[in-house]
Amino acid sequence: MEHPPAIAAALAEVGPRLKRLRTQRGVTLAGLAEATGISKSTLSRLEAGQRRPSLELLLPIAQAHRVPLDELVGAPEVGDPRVRFTPRRVNGRTVLPLTRQPGALQAWKVIIPATQTEPDPRAHEGYEWLYVLSGRLRLVLGDHDLMLDPGEAAEFDTRLPHWFGSTGGQPVEILSILGRQGERMHIRAKPRQDNVGDR
Repeated sequence: MEHPPAIAAALAEVGPRLKRLRTQRGVTLAGLAEATGISKSTLSRLEAGQRRPSLELLLPIAQAHRVPLDELVGAPEVGDPRVRFTPRRVNGRTVLPLTRQPGALQAWKVIIPATQTEPDPRAHEGYEWLYVLSGRLRLVLGDHDLMLDPGEAAEFDTRLPHWFGSTGGQPVEILSILGRQGERMHIRAKPRQDNVGDR
């Protein structure tokens, strides 16, 4: 049976991985054979890559070493629910992409330093939705100058000149979802009237 490259590579690494794990723990083949009920010769062939790894062999070994099966075999990450963020610095801000696949909607967590307080409005294609996680966000949108507190959201057409940053007191953490072709979120958030004012 032909395996995809990632699976074939993981299978080829099982033997050396088993041997490393056993020797790092100072366990002999005889000791492991006694703990698992698998013959010493079978364990030796498995470590040498001369015997195909199977669940019947790997489960008792995983139990003997007290490690999860996926750690034992170095299984490729398939369906792993954990999200691994790779933060980037963009214009002095820390940006963590939350979407892995390219598509119409892209999501980010953005950390804006407290020093970014000077508006520099820009316009581009798209539609953006912002949600404030912490800090106080200043959003300049066309003629409006708005302040958003944690838990508040805003959405707008990015063809309108806009800028968002800190009010100066502390860094701001936000979630940002941008639809490149003008896709809109289903949530409608209106600014509070007391936040709207011309400056």
